[in-house]
Amino acid sequence: MTLAHDPEFRVALARTDEDLRAAQGLRYDVFVEELGGGGPLVDHDQRLERDRFDPFFDHLILFDDAADARVAGVYRMLRGEKAEQAGSFYSEDEYDLAPLKATGRRLLELGRSCVHVDYRGGRAMFHLWNGLAEYVADHDIDILFGVASFHGTDVDDLAAPLSLLHHRHLAPEPIRVTARASHAANMNLIDPDQIDRRAAMVQMPALIKAYLRLGGVVGEGAYIDHSFNTTDVCLIMDTGAMSERQQRIYGVAT
Repeated sequence: MTLAHDPEFRVALARTDEDLRAAQGLRYDVFVEELGGGGPLVDHDQRLERDRFDPFFDHLILFDDAADARVAGVYRMLRGEKAEQAGSFYSEDEYDLAPLKATGRRLLELGRSCVHVDYRGGRAMFHLWNGLAEYVADHDIDILFGVASFHGTDVDDLAAPLSLLHHRHLAPEPIRVTARASHAANMNLIDPDQIDRRAAMVQMPALIKAYLRLGGVVGEGAYIDHSFNTTDVCLIMDTGAMSERQQRIYGVAT
């Protein structure tokens, strides 16, 4: 963190168009300006990262009330019934979600998680996750899922962390989604006994490591997203399978 003040965090769902634009503004700073992403609906003049799914998602925003309600972090969340209205889940362009949808359980897709650069390394993500946990409880969600990204599209550079995910954190077959063939990349690039686990974890994005600590697993194959300059994996977390300790960390234990 590079702040000169103590943050006063408040988590709330976006209620107004102004709230949504504020969330899209932070997303622009992170996903477009910082990471080099893009998309057909990105508004470069107003500096808004947006897509056709935004009207169907609920948008969780972390405000810093000690800095005039500055947006410190965002998450967006799509419930199954809203996905039906949208025509699909966002990540269905990247992964075949049939195994998840066949469970008949209540699904929640997560996406566009980011924290303002000034608030990284502090408690911002903890507050966002607590807000997410309340949302999960309020809507009786059974399974959380969504794509999480490595920066860059060269899988050879990411061979160690991708192979570690494949060998140690692959989802059970009943909920194992699969990357769409058009942009799929094999994650089984290094034999398990040849992986330098320490080096692999250094390359692992913080968000993915956090999901793994909570018992998260990944689908089969990575997806190369050239428009966002990322290599994506689909993370899945069954709230019913989380240990008591993991639930306390996440905040869903009663």
